[in-house]
Formats: sequence, structure tokens, C-alpha cells
Amino acid sequence: MIKINIVAVGRLKDDFYRAAADEYVKRLSRFAEVKEEECPEGVDRGEESLKNQEAEQILKKLRGYVILLDIGGKNCSSEEFAAKIDGLVSGGRSEITFVIGGSRGVSERVKAAANEKLSFGKMTFPHRLMRVMLLEQIYRAFTISAGLPYHK
Repeated sequence: MIKINIVAVGRLKDDFYRAAADEYVKRLSRFAEVKEEECPEGVDRGEESLKNQEAEQILKKLRGYVILLDIGGKNCSSEEFAAKIDGLVSGGRSEITFVIGGSRGVSERVKAAANEKLSFGKMTFPHRLMRVMLLEQIYRAFTISAGLPYHK
């Protein structure tokens, strides 16, 4: 079974975000082993210092094929995303790590450590909501690949 890791800066503090994330993790359990890892937010001593503090925590948690969520990354449809995950799995990848950086983005070291960058568009989303959106899209990708009716 493939392992999916979500490495995110910050905690899901609000009950409604936690409940939504937990629901998608539960749904995904039939397709993958999902692990969420939270990194503490850096102390603001300037943007680069903050990004470097967060990078230290993020870099320790990277395993397998790393996909960074980044506004400058590649946009794709849900079907293309499903095909990407299928390609990684059929290519022998057993672990994929998705990274959601902090509110100021991520350091160049984290960008360099990623195998690729993925964008959910040019809009800005709260990081906590982004985690739920990512989990939903991963679930959608697996249902597309399995031919299940979830994806309409």
C-alpha cells in the first residue's frame, strides 16, 4: 500500500478543519496509508529567518517523492493529478510526501529538495484549508483511478 505523507507548517486548531481532514484521511485509508506531520511555525525575526526555521523542521520529515505546494508550481486538473499519482505508483514509488509551507512560503532549500511543485491556482488560501483541499484532491485522485463515482 502506498504511503502518503502530508508535511504542513502549523497545526489544525479549529475543530471544523480537523473534522474535515480526518474524514478524508478515513476515506483514503482504503487506498493508502496517510500520515500527517505538523511542523511548528517559526518565530518571526524577519521573513528569511522564519522560512529557515521552518525549513529545518520540514526537511527532517521529507521521504519518498516530494511534491511541494507552491503558487509557482504546475497547475493540473484532477484527472491529471490522478494520472500523476498513478504514474508514480506504477513507476515503483511507494511513498509520496506533500509539503504545505508556512504563511510566508518556504525557503529555497525546501524548494530545491522537492521533486516537483504543484499549484492549486493563483489564489491564496489559508494553510489550514489548503490541507483539507489537498486531502480531498488526493482522495479524488484515487477514486478517479479506481473508477469510482465520487468524481463527477
